Amino acid sequence: MLSKIEDEFELLERHVKILRLVLKNEPIGIIKLSELSNIPQHKVRYSLRMLEQNDIIKPTPQGARKTKKAHKFMEDLPKKLKIIKEKIKTTEQLVKKIGY
Repeated sequence: MLSKIEDEFELLERHVKILRLVLKNEPIGIIKLSELSNIPQHKVRYSLRMLEQNDIIKPTPQGARKTKKAHKFMEDLPKKLKIIKEKIKTTEQLVKKIGY
């Protein structure tokens, strides 16, 4: 179960890395993203797909471009991560209470 959480954080980290590169270099294609990020092309493609499904980037013939939601996503990310951090603290307190 915990490995799923770790996997999700790694995915989020990768998606954000790809998004930052899109924001900085748009329009940008998969090969260039792979080179700049040192992430294999198939993983870049998956991250782009997830960002596209969430309307954060859009594909164009020239490469990936940000949407209006991209900057909002990046602005909201620290707040969302802070909420997750607080939930982790609550979970840690629960674990201490039950004696693990």
